[in-house]
Amino acid sequence: MSFVEKTGTSSWRVRFWRDDGTHGSIPGFPTKKAAEAKARAIDTDRQRGAFTDPDAGNLPLAEWIEAWFDALDVAPTTLAQYRSLTRNHILPRWGTTRLNKISGIAVTAWVKKLRADGYASATVTTILKLLNMMLADAADERLIPANPIRPHRRGRRRHETVTKAVWARPEQALQVALNSARLAGPATGILMLTAAWTGARWGELTGLHRDNTHLHPDSVGRIVIAPDVGALHEVDGRHYLGPPKTAESAREITLPPFLTELLHHHLAGHRHPYVFVAADGAFLRRSNFSRRAMRPAADGTIHRPRPAVAVPPAVPRLTFHGFRHSHKTWMIADHIPEVAQSVRLGHRIPDKIQHVYSHVAPELDAQLLDCLQRRWIDALATLAATSWTTAVTDHRALPRSSSARTHVSG
Repeated sequence: MSFVEKTGTSSWRVRFWRDDGTHGSIPGFPTKKAAEAKARAIDTDRQRGAFTDPDAGNLPLAEWIEAWFDALDVAPTTLAQYRSLTRNHILPRWGTTRLNKISGIAVTAWVKKLRADGYASATVTTILKLLNMMLADAADERLIPANPIRPHRRGRRRHETVTKAVWARPEQALQVALNSARLAGPATGILMLTAAWTGARWGELTGLHRDNTHLHPDSVGRIVIAPDVGALHEVDGRHYLGPPKTAESAREITLPPFLTELLHHHLAGHRHPYVFVAADGAFLRRSNFSRRAMRPAADGTIHRPRPAVAVPPAVPRLTFHGFRHSHKTWMIADHIPEVAQSVRLGHRIPDKIQHVYSHVAPELDAQLLDCLQRRWIDALATLAATSWTTAVTDHRALPRSSSARTHVSG
């Protein structure tokens, strides 16, 4: 039970028991009657489970964050992202601020400043989401009465331009792969072609094991993204194998004939247990791959002063993930049903009924592979008309299937 104490000639305070067995205090009541009313309110709130210790909110955010991270249960990659955003953005502004002194309007002003400083909208949104989660959990633990971050409708509505992902047509994807083969070796080009013609993610391909690559000549080729170790993750410079992005991402991806043959020749050229590795057999690092292969292959190098290898621009600003967007775009253009697109890309179908009852029939998968094979043949035919591409293929920049040799030389 809470009780009151006189602290001066016209001053009273309320004392209450904390959960740790110590007494809390709320001073400043001018009359005993006012103090007793507050004491009764505290007891009522306790019975309803709604009481918040006013002193608990004096905890600096930095101290709360330590406990918050200790209790957080997320994937290592997500944890690394949260720690980085906290270290670089949240702590410098709010680390020494007491929880009960963080106001919604101050947070709104801070977010506005982040945008004005040039941070990407997605980055700012993630930072705000992270701080929101921290304060929401502080409110759930009754350190503060409520989360001060709430939706605001004051002022003008923000109209942000959404930057669409850059994607490539099949002949452009092939051009990027050929560029990469000249710049960083044939294996990099084959990795890019595999990404473009399967829609698989970076981690799903760089973590692909030989045992999950089925290239039998008398059956449809396929790769398997395993549910437990189907993706390569990189956190703080260290690699580890773990689950893919979502449960639906654990899947089988069938391969068009040319890619089955191309991967067969690629695997015959090395003995590493994983399909795509660095020259020394180590796992590929995304930043290194982007710098040495992806960016110069997509953007070109002929504009650079005295480049070691001069290649023309293919699709400026295309990223590795852009191959996945490209694959999706090709399937849409080929009128592949949404369910087949979602299964191939490892997406969850939004409609729950469709997700449970929709399946991809073998004839639909065969239709999809026919479309992808045709796109490969057309891409070869398009690029074969250029003397530069002919020179590249003559020098065997990429190991080629019999169909590739036929169409390029033709």
